[in-house]
This record gives sequence, C-alpha cells and structure tokens, in this order.
Amino acid sequence: MSKPTRLTIDDIARLAGVSRTTASMVLNGRAEQYRISAATQERVLATARDNNFQPSHSARALRSGCSNTLGLVVPELTNFAHASLAQAMEPLCHQAGYQLLVVTSNDEPEQEAAGIEHLIARQVDGLMVVPCSPEPEAYIKWRSRLPLILVDRRLDGTPLPYVVTDAESAVTSLLLDALNSGASEAYYFGGQPYLSPSIDRLNGFRAALTQAGLPEQPGWVRARDYRRSSGYALMQECFRDLGRYPQVLFTGSITLLEGALAFISEHRHFDVAPKRVLTFDDHYLLDCLPLKIDAIGQDSAALASASLAGLLGLLQGRAAASCTVPAVLHWRSRQNTRGGD
Repeated sequence: MSKPTRLTIDDIARLAGVSRTTASMVLNGRAEQYRISAATQERVLATARDNNFQPSHSARALRSGCSNTLGLVVPELTNFAHASLAQAMEPLCHQAGYQLLVVTSNDEPEQEAAGIEHLIARQVDGLMVVPCSPEPEAYIKWRSRLPLILVDRRLDGTPLPYVVTDAESAVTSLLLDALNSGASEAYYFGGQPYLSPSIDRLNGFRAALTQAGLPEQPGWVRARDYRRSSGYALMQECFRDLGRYPQVLFTGSITLLEGALAFISEHRHFDVAPKRVLTFDDHYLLDCLPLKIDAIGQDSAALASASLAGLLGLLQGRAAASCTVPAVLHWRSRQNTRGGD
C-alpha cells in the first residue's frame, strides 16, 4: 500500500500556475492587501479545494503569534467527571473561536509533563490543567510560558488561579444526613491524599462526624488512588477486616464506587451491602442499581465555563480570579426518582 502524499504550498502554486508567494498570500487571506486579482485568487483557492489542501496551522501560528487553539489536560477520559468536563469545554471553546486539544496524564507527572510540552509545541494559546502533582514548580514554569489555569484541582499556597467544586460542604451535608438517620459508623474510601479534592472531601467527611458527635475510629478512613481497582481493593479489605459491610460507605469518586460495587456484586452481597452508600460524582446509571446511592454531582458546564472565562481573561491581559462552583446533591435514598436539593 503506497504512502499518502502530503501536498505543500509549493505544489498548490505549481498546479495553479502562480508563484509560491502569490499562493501563500491568497491562502493566508492577504490577497487584497497585495492587490492580487480576483481571477488569480479563485484559481488558487479552487486548486486548494480540489486537492483538499489546508495551509500549515503551525506556520500560520508562528507568523501571527496566535494559533486559536487551547489545551486541556485531564488525568483520564475514562473517568466520567473528566470526560464530562472535556465534553462541556469543547463547544464553549468553539463558540469563543478556539479549537480544543485534549491530552491525558493518567495521573502520572512525567506523562503530564510530556503532554503539556506537546501542546506547547503545537503553539496552543493557553492551558487548562487538572494537575496530578502536588508540586507547584512545574506549573509555575509553564505559566511563565503561556496563560494557565487549574481546573477541578488547586495547588494551595501558589499564585496559580483555579476553578474547583465546593466539595467540603457538599460531603458534610450528604454524610450528616446518613449519620442523623441512626448510623453509628461511617467509612471513607478516597484517592491520593495530597490532591486538593481528596483534602476537601475528607475534611467534609470529618466535619460531618464532628457535627454528629461521632468520634472517628481507626480504619474508618482508607485511601489509595481514584482508580476502579482501588475501590475494589478497599472494599475487599474493609469486608475482610470487619467480617461485614460498614453501615455507611462514602466513596470519593464514581470510579472508586464502581470498584466497591464490583466487589459487592461479584459476591452477590447486595442484600447485606452497606445500608447507606454515598459517593462523590454522579451518573445516571446510579438510578438503575438495586442500592439507593446518594451522590454529589459536579456541574461540568459551570466548571468549563468559569475555567474558559478565566483563561480568556488571561489571554486578554486580565488577572484571573479563582472561584468555587457549587455542587448538586442527588438524594436517591429519599425518593424513587432522581431529584436535586
């Protein structure tokens, strides 16, 4: 099978019977400035159309200093929250006149660094990053090269602007409802303890215990990372240690919940599962489960809108103010249909 041939502007000029300079002026929208005739313009444009040719975006960006592209870095697109963020962000970028380029870090700093360097090499005008490292130096370095805003996770004690969900108060409200219903214990499954979402969600969990007058006991708080496999391992470990399921279980992400439910389902334990299951992140499939799972939903549209607005402000030379987006509580334990509060 022959390798496809990539046409250059020299090929278009030759096929149209004009000089390379003339072809370049026409294809880059500068024909009127240099008084190139309408007939010549049409000949060059028709040749380009017939051969599906587009001028080099990178070359145009180098000349103009603007690529009209933005970069988004997320840990995983298999994570519903991150996928929802990217999905909400793309049309907003399009409406603002930008193309969105998305790369994933897999929550690995080296992969994240490689992805960001790739986006910078592609001449993106600005970056929106869900950071995977607690170390601010790298992000501050990139911020010195182009506008950058953090999304979903923040780095406290740094000048880096961020847009995050108000997780702490939401977790407190959700758990306090379960504890006020008579539960005498609650277990927490979380991700990497150094990430700001983990800090906020655990703070909210502990605030609820304090308000309910329930002292935290050893083993109630367990953390690994936010992968599905960790949710399975934490549920397996907890069931082994207790010889039963906890009365109340809070998982710090939908992926951890998936893993915990996989263990329960694998052992056909839905009849002896935790009396109350709570989770951060929401998904419509939770409406279809035998367990009534109360969830904290992130407003992906609001996160995307606020993040993009902050980044566009930076591109226009304005300072970006950090902001917190309210979460939404979905009380499945209270009603048969999905509702909000």
